[in-house]
Amino acid sequence: MTGTHDWALQKALVATLSAHAPLTSLLGGPHLYDRVPPHAALPYVTLGDGAWRDWSTGTDTGAEHELRLHVWARDGGRRTIRAIADAIHTCLHDADLALVRGYLVNLRFVSARILTDPDGRTWHGVLDYRAVTEDI
Repeated sequence: MTGTHDWALQKALVATLSAHAPLTSLLGGPHLYDRVPPHAALPYVTLGDGAWRDWSTGTDTGAEHELRLHVWARDGGRRTIRAIADAIHTCLHDADLALVRGYLVNLRFVSARILTDPDGRTWHGVLDYRAVTEDI
């Protein structure tokens, strides 16, 4: 099943973002989480829900992936969220990530939005990307 590329894609995405100096500088370290540890300091980025679907052709087996990243911050509000989102965009849009399984055809930015959290103090950015992978 081509969905198995999803794990390889997530691993490559995390490694790439964690190694991106401008992003880690804005976050105060490699604060990128699948599951947020207790008492994690803001700002940080979390991996959101994802989905994949068959994207096979008559000759190639592949998958289309929906990727969602969440950016969380308090200090600096929208400005901080936008700066972090820009760093993520620079790092990921059209990136050539090496997967341990499969091949990344493309990785493209889809949309972003900034929300105010119900606590009234926390800002929340939601970034959506689309990736296509194929078997090698």
